[in-house]
Amino acid sequence: MRVTIKGEEQEMKTVWFEQPEVVMIDQPKLPFEFALKRFSTYKETTDAITTMIVRGAPAIGATAAFATAQAVLEYKDGDFKEHMEKAAEYIKKARPTAIDLAHGVDQVLSVLNQTNWDPEASKERAVAEAENISRNYIERCRLIGENGNKLIKDGDKILTHCNAGWLACVEWGTATAPIYMAKRAGKKNFVWVDETRPRCQGARLTAWEMSHEAIDHAVIADNAAGHYMRKGEVNLCIVGADRVARNGDVANKIGTYEKAVVAKENGIPFYVAIPSNTYDYECKTGDDIPIEERDEEEVTNMWGKGGNIRIANPESKARNPAFDVTPAKYITGYITDKGVLKANELEVIKSALSQ
Repeated sequence: MRVTIKGEEQEMKTVWFEQPEVVMIDQPKLPFEFALKRFSTYKETTDAITTMIVRGAPAIGATAAFATAQAVLEYKDGDFKEHMEKAAEYIKKARPTAIDLAHGVDQVLSVLNQTNWDPEASKERAVAEAENISRNYIERCRLIGENGNKLIKDGDKILTHCNAGWLACVEWGTATAPIYMAKRAGKKNFVWVDETRPRCQGARLTAWEMSHEAIDHAVIADNAAGHYMRKGEVNLCIVGADRVARNGDVANKIGTYEKAVVAKENGIPFYVAIPSNTYDYECKTGDDIPIEERDEEEVTNMWGKGGNIRIANPESKARNPAFDVTPAKYITGYITDKGVLKANELEVIKSALSQ
């Protein structure tokens, strides 16, 4: 996607593979500094997922695939299959909610199985499959953009939550892909950017993307969205997702549930944008999705250009669920690479994971 660094416009991906290193944008440094980080081992790359140097379900899926390929390249001696099983277990523990992470690992492991776990034969196959997974995310997000663009009218004011942009994917984004496609189609839209506490991915990352794409927008406090909905200043909501259960329940960044409820109360369409990989057919409902709880310091402190500063009462504890679950009844539709679907139509994308 388009990014201007030191006055020069560049086309940039969020994460990519330069054997044996995985290269990614250092997202905690944005928007005040643009920097790249390189990781030469699968454990380093996995830890970058845990610490959210890279984040967002599709980007996590691609990064997990690259980490799995790194584990193949790192193999030296001993039982190769045992080595890969330990590596896969380590990678899958990085973050529990996003199903794309497990899909990325399992897709690379599947091609190793086809080589009968031959270490030498597996190297080229693993790297090729990881690159293929990354390319598939790019294409699926592009299709999300094309399908979602049809829902956007010229002049619409769109609310999004967290960062489901190209920084959360490899390119294009999920929730932002329709917005970017609309811009390229000549539509003039406005985007309400939820700040998305506690890590402020909306205020830091989505707003940064919107600036680089020259899209009119404003950052708002998370609890201001209902105000603008009630005033008629929101035409539709588009968010991403970290996992979608078989029945259409959605796990996404904390605060998504309340946005969906308020949108329905105000008669505003609420769409979830996902690539096929984010659909988890094996997960029956949202109640079966594990919800990651992160360090309480993310809530008690604020960090940015000035450092990490405590803002909460020093004697108080905090809770920090990273995601919540939005029941399917609040969701107007799902913008996917297979089209805009209703909850009872989601099974048509199940087969896409094997393509």
